[in-house]
Amino acid sequence: MKKLSRVVLGSVCTVLAAAALLTGCKKNESKVVAGDENTPGWSIPENVKQKVKFDWYVNFSWFARHWGDSKVSKYITEKTGVDINFIVPAGNEAEKLNTMIAGDVLPDLITLGWYEGQVPLMIDSGYVCALDELAEQYDPYFFKAANAQKLNWYRQKDGHVYGYPNASFTPSDYEKYAGKLTSNETFLVRKDLYETLGRPDMSTPEGFLKALRNAKAMFPKVNGQNLIPFGTTEFSDVGCSQLQATLAHFLAISPEEDGKYVDVNLGLTENPEYLRWLKVLRTAYQEKLLTKEMFIDKRSQIEEKASNGRYFCMLYQNWDMQTAQNTLYANDPDSIYIAVPGPKNSKGDDPVLAGGGISGWTITMISKKCKDKGKAIQFLTYLISEEGQMDTNFGIQGETWEYDENGVPCLLPEIRALDSENKNRQETEIGVQYTYWMLMDTAWQTQFPVEYAPSLGQPQLWTVPYVHSYAVYDGLTIPSGSDEDLIYADIQRKWGKVLPDLIQARSDEEFDEIVAEFNAYKRSKGIDKVQKLQTKLMNENKLKLR
Repeated sequence: MKKLSRVVLGSVCTVLAAAALLTGCKKNESKVVAGDENTPGWSIPENVKQKVKFDWYVNFSWFARHWGDSKVSKYITEKTGVDINFIVPAGNEAEKLNTMIAGDVLPDLITLGWYEGQVPLMIDSGYVCALDELAEQYDPYFFKAANAQKLNWYRQKDGHVYGYPNASFTPSDYEKYAGKLTSNETFLVRKDLYETLGRPDMSTPEGFLKALRNAKAMFPKVNGQNLIPFGTTEFSDVGCSQLQATLAHFLAISPEEDGKYVDVNLGLTENPEYLRWLKVLRTAYQEKLLTKEMFIDKRSQIEEKASNGRYFCMLYQNWDMQTAQNTLYANDPDSIYIAVPGPKNSKGDDPVLAGGGISGWTITMISKKCKDKGKAIQFLTYLISEEGQMDTNFGIQGETWEYDENGVPCLLPEIRALDSENKNRQETEIGVQYTYWMLMDTAWQTQFPVEYAPSLGQPQLWTVPYVHSYAVYDGLTIPSGSDEDLIYADIQRKWGKVLPDLIQARSDEEFDEIVAEFNAYKRSKGIDKVQKLQTKLMNENKLKLR
């Protein structure tokens, strides 16, 4: 996911600083009948009769769904009186959103990653409404439907909440759904090759290297192409996510050290456990067990190679392997990737894998340009309510789901089969399983039995015993344009160059020299200042979550 360019962000800020004061959200501009704390506004018949079509901007160029094509979207429109026109950027997301912000032409609803720089920009510049203010005026039921911990998490210094998250897991969710939550962080091996090798222990440096050597020797070609002993996610100008956070989690490295926050994205180059495994990768590279393409392949190329089963093992987000796993399973069920114990620290501790965070994935906001703010907050309340979650996850009772003999809602067999065999068609024609994911509550969904496709289940279920909440480390966002922000960006870019250099170092001595130079660089640039601010933000998070 791309971060906003600081240069572009700065220019947008300049435009906003010169803009006139915007119309506030409190003024009653809607004709909807206000609900109350026991009656959701969207359910009032007079409001359902008031039809509206919202422009909803989704800041992800890959999102390809339309409202009104599927059964579920038509059903929701009939139930609420709300129609949707999705707007999706054709190219660079940041450029599209920045243009709309600078031109003061934001659509009614906006969904974007919580981590994007435009979030505080739009809040501070007065371009989005306070949801709590709208709810007080038009739909007090919002406060019953919304999760109090999530609202508190996203509450700004002015006391207001401007966005609501999807895919958010609160600390209480980890208690409520203990034993059911999963992680996307996995160490994957190709099942048939791994079993032919005798299911080797790859949790130690020696076992890891031996397995890669044996795999390359025994299976030099797969489907007529060279085997790739090890793969991971793409490298960018700021590093590689799986060789940063995910590797640290497999090694059970805490983000805190002596009460201070230690940011893995700035290189854990003072941690002996982390360096130990980077040296393992260095050895593997020198033995040609890692390829140069590892540093240049983009996600599409990695997915293509995975779909062809070319990797022996991968440190990878298992849910991003869905397409590859389905393709492999269709050709040969034994050729799929399964999760096994991956790298461990020298003590042999179990991994501490990240489950969903309280910040979630995206937040949805209501623009001050919204054509009907009352209807918008009522629609948002509907979507985050249990009824809205039932509709967007399961669809229409009797048509897409029904209760089983135990009173549990289940998708009808033909809908389950379609979702498993042709997800694109399911989402286009039916629209269940969070086709419209903008406000999905994946923690809520956890209460229901999950029927994984046979190609997908094992990697997810393998992670269950190791899932951990990293909520207190969510959202340690440094103010854009601050000294700490500039230092952070500088060190992160440097790390993006250093990580490949470490893996490609010709000797351990050269590796150690690169580490020493990088550590000196971090100190000279002022990493202590960054760490001090991040630690302060971390401690504020702890207070929020009490």
